[in-house]
Amino acid sequence: MRFVPQAFFAFIFLLVFNGASKASGIPLTFADTVKNLYQLPGNPFPALPTNVSRLFYVQRTPNANTIVYDLKLNSNGQPDEDEPIHPYWIRYTEGGKHEDLGLIQRKFAYGLVSKSLGNGRFDIRFVSYKKLPLTLMKGSDGKYHIFATISQKQFIINRIFVKIEGGSFWVPNVRFVEIKGTDPTTGKEVVERFKP
Repeated sequence: MRFVPQAFFAFIFLLVFNGASKASGIPLTFADTVKNLYQLPGNPFPALPTNVSRLFYVQRTPNANTIVYDLKLNSNGQPDEDEPIHPYWIRYTEGGKHEDLGLIQRKFAYGLVSKSLGNGRFDIRFVSYKKLPLTLMKGSDGKYHIFATISQKQFIINRIFVKIEGGSFWVPNVRFVEIKGTDPTTGKEVVERFKP
């Protein structure tokens, strides 16, 4: 994976959203601008509130429909061996209804493949992009999270955004992927972008 320098995106981000921030009354400091990115007027991508079983969610252009990935536990309170993560849609374009992924979406796009590593740990991969290894395991807080290692740093994934411009369902033109998470050591937010 080739990572794009954050400074460049920070500069472009401030140029693009400066006018929107002034118009909306949102403070113009960089930290406040980043914090409020997904609450800007006209932005179609709502930030999901935290949920006890939610691991992370994926949003992508061209609409606000969101794929949510929840932890699935068995009767013993452990991750289900066959399907430790349950993905489903929140269809904001249809009033926010919840709906399971369709067969093609599960098998070729937004579904996950999991493999038990023992001790309550799982290797997790997207069916459409297996180059990004994810790990489902307990964090230092005793809760299950999805961890990724990017740029030699491990962090907890909270949100993934995929910028798509053109292409087709089978071969979309992905401009970039942005992963937003938390550094488990410091608790600070981490944002990484890359072109797959």
